[in-house]
Formats: sequence, structure tokens, C-alpha cells
Amino acid sequence: MIVWINGALSAGKTSTAHELTDLIPGSTFYDPAAISGAVSHLLPKKRLNEVSDHQDLPVWRRLVVDAAAALLAEVGGVLVIPMTVLRQDYRDEIFGGLASRRIPVRHVLLAPDETILQQRIMAREECEDGPGRRAATRRTPRDHLTPYRQALPWLTADAHVVDNGSLTPRETAERIAEAIRTGAAGACEIVQTPEPTAETLAAGVLLFDEQDRVLLVDPTYKPGWEFPGGVVERGEPPARAAMREVAEEIGIELDRVPGLLLVDWEPPRPPAFGGLRLLFDGGRLGSSSAERVLLPGAELRGWRFVSETEAEELLPEARFHRLRWALRARERSTVLNLEAGVPVG
Repeated sequence: MIVWINGALSAGKTSTAHELTDLIPGSTFYDPAAISGAVSHLLPKKRLNEVSDHQDLPVWRRLVVDAAAALLAEVGGVLVIPMTVLRQDYRDEIFGGLASRRIPVRHVLLAPDETILQQRIMAREECEDGPGRRAATRRTPRDHLTPYRQALPWLTADAHVVDNGSLTPRETAERIAEAIRTGAAGACEIVQTPEPTAETLAAGVLLFDEQDRVLLVDPTYKPGWEFPGGVVERGEPPARAAMREVAEEIGIELDRVPGLLLVDWEPPRPPAFGGLRLLFDGGRLGSSSAERVLLPGAELRGWRFVSETEAEELLPEARFHRLRWALRARERSTVLNLEAGVPVG
């Protein structure tokens, strides 16, 4: 299990995490800041200079998950992680990666009053930088607190909130330990199927509205939008698997077996194994059908109909190429064979 202690800068995450490891038998302190140091040595400076925060690097998010899984395999017990994560899609990606390894996460938010945070941040800035640092280069409390304030709606909805403004780190840790013991700090609801250990066969469905816009869904467990669909189970017909996934993901029961639009071979790109990706034409959804779209809160955050141009802004590059050729196949009433997103034959 993982206890992830979230919060703004100077919320008391690290000191609380150390105290919590004393209260939970067999627990281990794990600070993903160590991953930031490793990434600084691994990536070319040009790539590092493209971002202002290591969290914006996909490799950082992947390594945080991989290191956590490796640590748990090595030492067992509970990992206590103090780390600010204010972007919901990054939280989704990291917690989804942990869920895929069957690692439950207890998400805790330390939320002292903003006045207290401002005072702590100002004291921290003076302590770390010294009074001689030019004001123009010193970040203000507002610089740190604005993104935190913007993230509060989803943070408070997702995490167990502890107001530690008047608490010591030990008292805060005791509150967290009790919340975990009683179940008040429940497991994060993000779920994901186990990561594949070999090539996979996946089936997606394109559904259209009356304006021929395509329906996309926003998964909680990985970055970027997607088509309804998923991995074909062993012994399952791919088209039927696509129908099953549509019903499970958005609550729509297709009244006919969808027609195949394309087959795309996705090459292995470690750590991914690749495999075959099929896209089917699920036809048009009338306005009454669209109104029946339901989302399982643990897996999907949203859905929308988009044009091809809008889809390019939402889909990862490989998925967009797949969509573009699927739309061409639909226009021509044909089936296309792709390799890595490029038609062949």
C-alpha cells in the first residue's frame, strides 16, 4: 500500500511523512524528489530545458511509479510518499500506473489555512535564498499558491483532507494513521487493468453524432483522450469485445455488430509491448442515445463529440493518426491495413 501525502509547498508533507513511518509498522519513506535528481543526470540538457518542472516529463512520472513498485517488491509493507501533485491528469497517470500493478493508494491532502501557508513559504524562501537575493528572482507565495488554489476542487474531492494548521507533524501523522486504520482515508478509486506482459489485441469503436463528429472519452488512468474500447479478452471475438467495452465504458448497448475500419500494428516501444489495434464503425448515435451516455467515475472523467481538427488537439499522436485513417476508410467504405499508423499494401 502507498500513503500519498499531497499539499502545497510548505504544507508540512515531508516532516509528517517521516513521523508517519514511525507510526505505521513496516513502512518506508519514499521521496520522488530522488527521481528528479536521477532524471537530471539521465536526460540531455536540451530536453530538460523544455520544461520548468520535472513532473512535466513523462519519464519522471513513469519512473516514480516504477521505483515505487520496485521498492514495495523489495521491502514490502507501506510506502509513505510526500509529493505535491496539482495536475489532475498527472495524478491520474501516476495513480493509474500504481493501480495497474495492484498497488492501492491512500491519498491524503494537508490543507492548512492559506495565511499559514503564506507565512511558511515566505520563511522558507528567506531561509533557503537569504535576504540578499534580488526580489525580482524570488518567487512570491502567490506564485506557489495560485496553482494549488486552482487544484483544490479536485483535490478535496479525491483526497482525505487534514487541516494541520494548528497541528505538529506528529499530531498530523497520528490523524492520518487513524484515518487509514478506520478506513476514513479510503483507497483511491482509479482502476486499471494489469499492464500487459506481451503483445495485446485491442478493439476500439468510433461513434458519431448527427454532425459526423466522433465521440472521445477522457480516461482517468492515462494521459490523453481515447476512443471507447479496450483489450480483447482471450477467446473473445474482437467486434464483440468492442461492443462489450462500449457498454461498460459509456453505457451504450450497440444494436448491431460494428464493421471493421482498420487494423493497425503498433510496434513495441519499451516498456510497452505493442500489438494489433482494431477500430470499428459503431455508427451514429441519435440525440436520445447520446443523452444516455454514462461514465464510470473510476475510469473515465469525461466525454465529448469532436471534429477531426479538434481530435488532433486531444489525442496522442499515434491515436490521432489511427483516427485519421479510420475516417478515410469510412469515407471510402473500405478497410485499411496499417503498420505503426501508416497504410501498407
